[in-house]
Amino acid sequence: MLPSISVITPSYNQADFIRQTIESVLTQAYPRLDYLVVDGLSTDRTLAIVREYEDRLTLLAERDNGQTDAINKGLRRATGDIVCWLNSDDYFLPNALTTVGRFFEENPDVLWLTGDCLIVDQVGQPIQQPVRRYKQLLRSLSPAAYLGMTNAICQPSTFWRRDAHTKLGFLTESLHYTMDYDWWLRLLQRQPPAILPEALTAFRIHADSKGGNQYERQFEEDYQTFCRYWTGAPIRWLHRAHNRAITAVYKLVK
Repeated sequence: MLPSISVITPSYNQADFIRQTIESVLTQAYPRLDYLVVDGLSTDRTLAIVREYEDRLTLLAERDNGQTDAINKGLRRATGDIVCWLNSDDYFLPNALTTVGRFFEENPDVLWLTGDCLIVDQVGQPIQQPVRRYKQLLRSLSPAAYLGMTNAICQPSTFWRRDAHTKLGFLTESLHYTMDYDWWLRLLQRQPPAILPEALTAFRIHADSKGGNQYERQFEEDYQTFCRYWTGAPIRWLHRAHNRAITAVYKLVK
């Protein structure tokens, strides 16, 4: 039997994108879906849009302490065998959940898996194809390459068994940019991820997204997160050098 899947969407003032996010989840037609939208009391039209779908999802609308807090609220309420979060400006590609559900059904010993993702702009057009190809290459190597030298995991395309939280706890709420990276490194302590080549989601970069305008702070938190789990001097130097190189490239292309 296909496992049940819980999808958590943290939300705050994403009226421009959240309809596409929600519809990308609901049109999966996955037979055992638990969908939760956790909104921090948006002041734009986000809540009005979400409430149009309230008969097909669970809405939790209350003040929170930011994105990580919102995700944790959803994870604690989730009932699915498999869980993930999908941010309110990203979206699933067709048949993503069926692909994931079948994989976990056929591989009962796998704790977590990650797939590929498109990188898209504000209107959903693919961008940064060299970045995508580079991360695909890294994920074909060892965890030291795709989680040591850098974080090459596609967050919206990553799924894990909910019972992992029994032993590992929940996301670290003091982290605002790299709560996902921290979680991957904790999962890695138990098992490397299964790697799927298929693109499961679209990760959107736009003017108001963290990846679009806060990348320097993101990379600094990334390095501090990395240092909590990797102690070797060579890999630390390589990670720091990689972050600086990527930052320099971002500054050139912006």
